[in-house]
Amino acid sequence: MPRYKLTIEYDGSPFTGWQSQAGGTSVQDVLERAVATINGGHSMVYGAGRTDAGVHALAQMAHVDLVKQWDPFKLRNALNGNMRAHPVSVLEAEEVPEDFHARFSATRRYYLYRILNRRAPPALDRGKVWWLPVDLDSDAMHEAAQHLVGKHDFTTFRAAQCQANSPVKTLDRLEVARYGELIEIRADARSFLHNQVRSMVGSLRLVGEGKWTPWELKRALDAADRAACGPVAPPEGLYLLRVGYTSAEK
Repeated sequence: MPRYKLTIEYDGSPFTGWQSQAGGTSVQDVLERAVATINGGHSMVYGAGRTDAGVHALAQMAHVDLVKQWDPFKLRNALNGNMRAHPVSVLEAEEVPEDFHARFSATRRYYLYRILNRRAPPALDRGKVWWLPVDLDSDAMHEAAQHLVGKHDFTTFRAAQCQANSPVKTLDRLEVARYGELIEIRADARSFLHNQVRSMVGSLRLVGEGKWTPWELKRALDAADRAACGPVAPPEGLYLLRVGYTSAEK
């Protein structure tokens, strides 16, 4: 059975997340229904990351096995034609070797968190940013963020329901930058714990408001205690930017 890699964009607002689960519609559900229509039966779509409810993606990666070969251009169009009712779009389709796995072959994941920092609420970006009308010190947030870069026990920033075998992860980059009213937080790593990015962003907000110093963020990390984490940031500001598949990719 030929295997295809899919590059997928979606608005996570109406979904229960990437992964199929009881009680709602997931991005995976929408894709698998589209695949079943053209494939003559069910075939599981495997994603590179399990984004939570409300989290968006600019380039989620997935793979699927089909019963026959497809021209990638026609496959992309056929899938999109069967998903018009949903905010999900296949940007690219590519035939790949049978040992490729969207999740386990990935070597790097890139996330972006967007904060709208102004008094007026968002209109065009509603549901796509975290609106914080209190002035934030983005320079202090960036300084604090550097304490989280590297290999650490991230228990403080790990959801209670996280299923990872270990809380130890290596965070390759965590940068905070202001562009006018918009604050962007970028995080890169081979893999992340459940809610890790949103937990880190929620604690960085406390630094930005002056409620924590950068050193207090480090103390929260060193505590390795979920109770030391600040309030978790909401999902609507988080985006899976892309997924890397070569060890040299930066």
